[in-house]
Amino acid sequence: MRYSIVDYQFVLDSSHSMRIDAEFFHPDYLKIQHQLEEIGSHKLIDFQVKIRHPIEIKRNYVDDGVLLLRGQNVRPLSIDLTSNPVYISEADAERLKENTIRYKNILIMRSGANVGQCAIYLENSDAISMSDTLIIQSGNLNPFFLTIFLNTKYGTKLIERGKYGSAQPHIAPPFLYQIPIPVWNALPSVIENSYLQSKDLTELSKTRYIEAQTLLLSELGLTDWQPKQQLTFVKNFSDMEDAARIDADYFQPKYDDIVNAIKGYSGGWDTLESLCELVGHPSNPPYSDLESEDKTFIVAQKHLGDYMLKDGYWLGDDAKYTTADFVKKNTQYLLKKNDLVLYTVGGPPHIGKANIIFDKNIKATIGSFVTLVRVDENKINPFSLLVLFNSRIGYLFTNRFQRGMVQQYVYPKDLIQTVIPILPQEKQIEIQEKVLESFRLRKHAKDLLEHAKSAVEIAIEQDEQAAIDWLESVM
Repeated sequence: MRYSIVDYQFVLDSSHSMRIDAEFFHPDYLKIQHQLEEIGSHKLIDFQVKIRHPIEIKRNYVDDGVLLLRGQNVRPLSIDLTSNPVYISEADAERLKENTIRYKNILIMRSGANVGQCAIYLENSDAISMSDTLIIQSGNLNPFFLTIFLNTKYGTKLIERGKYGSAQPHIAPPFLYQIPIPVWNALPSVIENSYLQSKDLTELSKTRYIEAQTLLLSELGLTDWQPKQQLTFVKNFSDMEDAARIDADYFQPKYDDIVNAIKGYSGGWDTLESLCELVGHPSNPPYSDLESEDKTFIVAQKHLGDYMLKDGYWLGDDAKYTTADFVKKNTQYLLKKNDLVLYTVGGPPHIGKANIIFDKNIKATIGSFVTLVRVDENKINPFSLLVLFNSRIGYLFTNRFQRGMVQQYVYPKDLIQTVIPILPQEKQIEIQEKVLESFRLRKHAKDLLEHAKSAVEIAIEQDEQAAIDWLESVM
């Protein structure tokens, strides 16, 4: 049994935490606090740091307005705007100006499953925060260094110490103000350089991917094409019989524009059904509590990123895996490298989003709300298909097949009808190279941030110069 002996005055000095339970004084937490005090540290409050708690927000979203950041956007080290950015009106933003997030503010999750996750906001325009985050203005501290420190194994442990509540854990500003922050002279600037270099690489990664989309749309003559929603148009009854649809949106002329452009493409076209070995999904896989290392994880909608699965989806506390019997009966749905997985249940802007299985090291299958598209690589390059699905024309075309009222579905039987242009081999390879370069740049950007975390940990465990020397050697 492990225990801590603390004097009464120490408990009183910790009263800001509103905690007197044994967990708060666990030996692991006390060891970290003493270690930071020994190398020289000050409490966060000593650096003139200000922590704001946003007020509650009524959620009225608009298509174009001021960015609203929610808890799902705050990831360790970075703000994720790829999944589902939402906006509020200028009038609502003014009403909620106390919630304004500015360049280099730090956001930290104050409640929920991801409590304690934090990242720095590096967008050029202001945003508005939801109430499930805390906004930190770093005062006299380098905000890049503070963000990295709070994401190290030491920072995350310190934040974990201050969590309270069971079903819905929270973290409170009074506790955060008391977190010890190590003081160094040169390392914070080196950390900042790593962070900014990572941001540049991330932006370059996005540029390369956009170049791949532009190349595809240019080849089809659709670079400047914009969809137009028409209030009235005429269709034959036979068209409705052929499509087995009577809803007006399905027959919008904008879809004809896309189909005509693809069918008129000089390189030719084919249907998704003809180009693929498999388009479908299994029944919903049952969950297993098997403790074997040979697990088959379930890829669900929440694991899809902008064009590749989220890092470490199999490591989260909510990661699910299925039974050996299900795998045996559904071997065709075990994910392979270069498979595409599509978000096909839900609603805009998710539905139709495609991811490629790029680096297949984890044994995984898919849930019933995700559709697997396994292309015949002798007929079409999967990276070209990825870019097509995620382009604005691909998104429109996939969404055309939606069925249902409250819960929208895109069924495989409809998806296979999608018309696909067959680009020249050299164009497909060029698209693939741009996407792969985008992947490499993104990985390098993430590696830089991980190296910065390691450098701070080295500085704590050894000294500042050792950390700087190591970081400069791996950059």
